[in-house]
Amino acid sequence: MIRSVFGFIFGGAREARALGQTVTSVAEVFRPDATRALELRHDAYLAAHASHTAEFAHQRGGWFDSAVNGLNRLPRPLLALGTLGLFIYAMSDPAGFQHRMIALSAVPEPLWWLLGAVVAFYFGAREAHHLRCMKGTLPHTPPPVHPSAVQVPSIGPYPNAALAEWQESKVTRS
Repeated sequence: MIRSVFGFIFGGAREARALGQTVTSVAEVFRPDATRALELRHDAYLAAHASHTAEFAHQRGGWFDSAVNGLNRLPRPLLALGTLGLFIYAMSDPAGFQHRMIALSAVPEPLWWLLGAVVAFYFGAREAHHLRCMKGTLPHTPPPVHPSAVQVPSIGPYPNAALAEWQESKVTRS
Protein backbone atom coordinates (compact mmCIF):
# COMPACT_ATOMS: atom_id res chain seq x y z
CA MET A 1 0.00 0.00 0.00
CA ILE A 2 2.83 2.42 0.91
CA ARG A 3 4.57 1.52 -2.31
CA SER A 4 1.44 2.25 -4.33
CA VAL A 5 0.95 5.60 -2.53
CA PHE A 6 4.54 6.64 -3.24
CA GLY A 7 4.18 5.32 -6.79
CA PHE A 8 1.09 7.46 -7.23
CA ILE A 9 2.81 10.57 -5.76
CA PHE A 10 6.18 10.20 -7.45
CA GLY A 11 5.12 8.27 -10.49
CA GLY A 12 7.15 5.06 -10.24
CA ALA A 13 10.75 3.92 -9.88
CA ARG A 14 11.95 5.64 -13.05
CA GLU A 15 10.24 8.91 -12.22
CA ALA A 16 11.43 8.78 -8.60
CA ARG A 17 15.02 8.24 -9.78
CA ALA A 18 14.72 11.18 -12.19
CA LEU A 19 13.27 13.34 -9.41
CA GLY A 20 16.16 12.34 -7.11
CA GLN A 21 18.73 13.21 -9.78
CA THR A 22 17.04 16.56 -10.37
CA VAL A 23 17.07 17.39 -6.67
CA THR A 24 20.73 16.36 -6.43
CA SER A 25 21.76 18.49 -9.42
CA VAL A 26 19.85 21.51 -8.04
CA ALA A 27 21.43 21.02 -4.60
CA GLU A 28 24.92 20.84 -6.15
CA VAL A 29 24.40 24.33 -7.56
CA PHE A 30 24.23 25.72 -4.03
CA ARG A 31 26.58 23.29 -2.28
CA PRO A 32 29.21 21.27 -4.18
CA ASP A 33 29.41 17.54 -3.59
CA ALA A 34 31.95 17.19 -0.76
CA THR A 35 32.76 13.58 -1.60
CA ARG A 36 33.47 14.44 -5.24
CA ALA A 37 35.64 17.38 -4.16
CA LEU A 38 37.67 15.04 -1.93
CA GLU A 39 38.02 12.55 -4.77
CA LEU A 40 39.25 15.27 -7.14
CA ARG A 41 41.76 16.58 -4.58
CA HIS A 42 43.03 13.04 -4.00
CA ASP A 43 43.40 12.48 -7.74
CA ALA A 44 45.35 15.74 -8.06
CA TYR A 45 47.61 14.69 -5.17
CA LEU A 46 48.24 11.29 -6.75
CA ALA A 47 49.06 12.91 -10.09
CA ALA A 48 51.52 15.34 -8.48
CA HIS A 49 53.10 12.55 -6.46
CA ALA A 50 53.44 10.32 -9.53
CA SER A 51 55.06 13.17 -11.46
CA HIS A 52 57.52 13.83 -8.63
CA THR A 53 58.29 10.12 -8.28
CA ALA A 54 58.88 9.74 -12.01
CA GLU A 55 61.28 12.68 -11.97
CA PHE A 56 63.51 11.04 -9.37
CA ALA A 57 62.95 7.39 -10.30
CA HIS A 58 66.29 6.93 -12.04
CA GLN A 59 69.38 7.96 -10.18
CA ARG A 60 71.86 9.81 -12.28
CA GLY A 61 75.22 8.08 -12.43
CA GLY A 62 77.47 10.92 -13.53
CA TRP A 63 80.74 11.91 -11.90
CA PHE A 64 79.28 15.25 -10.70
CA ASP A 65 76.41 13.54 -8.84
CA SER A 66 78.83 11.11 -7.24
CA ALA A 67 81.08 14.00 -6.15
CA VAL A 68 78.14 15.93 -4.65
CA ASN A 69 76.88 12.82 -2.84
CA GLY A 70 80.37 12.30 -1.44
CA LEU A 71 80.51 15.94 -0.26
CA ASN A 72 77.09 15.58 1.38
CA ARG A 73 78.41 12.67 3.43
CA LEU A 74 81.39 14.61 4.78
CA PRO A 75 80.02 17.10 7.38
CA ARG A 76 79.02 14.66 10.12
CA PRO A 77 82.27 12.67 10.15
CA LEU A 78 84.29 15.88 9.89
CA LEU A 79 82.44 17.42 12.85
CA ALA A 80 82.91 14.29 14.97
CA LEU A 81 86.57 13.77 14.05
CA GLY A 82 87.26 17.51 14.31
CA THR A 83 85.93 17.58 17.87
CA LEU A 84 88.17 14.65 18.80
CA GLY A 85 91.04 16.44 17.05
CA LEU A 86 90.46 19.51 19.23
CA PHE A 87 90.93 17.42 22.35
CA ILE A 88 94.11 15.90 20.97
CA TYR A 89 95.38 19.34 19.93
CA ALA A 90 94.59 20.80 23.39
CA MET A 91 96.63 18.04 25.03
CA SER A 92 99.55 18.15 22.59
CA ASP A 93 100.00 21.96 22.35
CA PRO A 94 98.15 23.76 25.16
CA ALA A 95 99.67 27.17 24.37
CA GLY A 96 98.71 26.99 20.68
CA PHE A 97 95.23 25.75 21.59
CA GLN A 98 94.78 28.64 24.06
CA HIS A 99 95.93 31.12 21.42
CA ARG A 100 93.37 29.82 18.90
CA MET A 101 90.56 29.77 21.46
CA ILE A 102 91.27 33.42 22.29
CA ALA A 103 91.04 34.17 18.58
CA LEU A 104 87.67 32.34 18.43
CA SER A 105 86.36 34.46 21.31
CA ALA A 106 86.89 37.53 19.10
CA VAL A 107 84.36 36.23 16.56
CA PRO A 108 81.19 38.41 16.74
CA GLU A 109 78.07 36.80 18.18
CA PRO A 110 75.90 37.20 15.01
CA LEU A 111 78.43 35.09 13.14
CA TRP A 112 78.03 32.31 15.72
CA TRP A 113 74.25 32.53 15.29
CA LEU A 114 74.68 32.23 11.53
CA LEU A 115 76.94 29.19 11.91
CA GLY A 116 74.42 27.58 14.26
CA ALA A 117 71.57 28.23 11.82
CA VAL A 118 73.50 26.76 8.89
CA VAL A 119 74.41 23.62 10.83
CA ALA A 120 70.89 23.25 12.25
CA PHE A 121 69.23 23.63 8.86
CA TYR A 122 71.67 21.23 7.23
CA PHE A 123 71.07 18.46 9.73
CA GLY A 124 67.37 19.28 10.05
CA ALA A 125 66.88 18.98 6.29
CA ARG A 126 68.75 15.67 6.23
CA GLU A 127 66.63 14.33 9.08
CA ALA A 128 63.41 15.48 7.39
CA HIS A 129 64.51 13.82 4.15
CA HIS A 130 65.18 10.52 5.91
CA LEU A 131 61.86 10.70 7.77
CA ARG A 132 60.01 11.25 4.48
CA CYS A 133 61.81 8.32 2.87
CA MET A 134 61.06 5.99 5.78
CA LYS A 135 57.46 7.15 6.28
CA GLY A 136 55.90 3.77 5.51
CA THR A 137 58.39 1.71 7.52
CA LEU A 138 57.75 3.23 10.95
CA PRO A 139 55.95 0.91 13.37
CA HIS A 140 52.37 1.77 14.21
CA THR A 141 51.95 3.08 17.72
CA PRO A 142 48.61 2.57 19.43
CA PRO A 143 46.63 5.69 20.30
CA PRO A 144 47.13 7.03 23.81
CA VAL A 145 44.71 5.77 26.42
CA HIS A 146 42.55 8.41 28.07
CA PRO A 147 43.16 8.48 31.85
CA SER A 148 39.46 8.03 32.59
CA ALA A 149 39.47 4.75 30.61
CA VAL A 150 42.14 3.21 32.84
CA GLN A 151 40.67 0.84 35.40
CA VAL A 152 42.52 1.03 38.71
CA PRO A 153 41.92 -2.07 40.81
CA SER A 154 40.79 -1.22 44.29
CA ILE A 155 42.33 -3.00 47.25
CA GLY A 156 39.23 -2.69 49.36
CA PRO A 157 36.30 -0.35 49.71
CA TYR A 158 38.58 2.37 51.13
CA PRO A 159 42.29 1.50 51.19
CA ASN A 160 43.07 4.93 52.64
CA ALA A 161 42.28 5.06 56.36
CA ALA A 162 41.61 8.81 56.32
CA LEU A 163 39.27 8.44 53.35
CA ALA A 164 37.47 5.57 55.06
CA GLU A 165 37.01 7.63 58.21
CA TRP A 166 35.71 10.56 56.21
CA GLN A 167 33.26 8.34 54.30
CA GLU A 168 31.98 6.85 57.58
CA SER A 169 31.52 10.29 59.14
CA LYS A 170 29.67 11.44 56.06
CA VAL A 171 27.32 8.45 56.28
CA THR A 172 26.66 8.93 60.00
CA ARG A 173 25.84 12.64 59.53
CA SER A 174 23.22 11.95 56.87
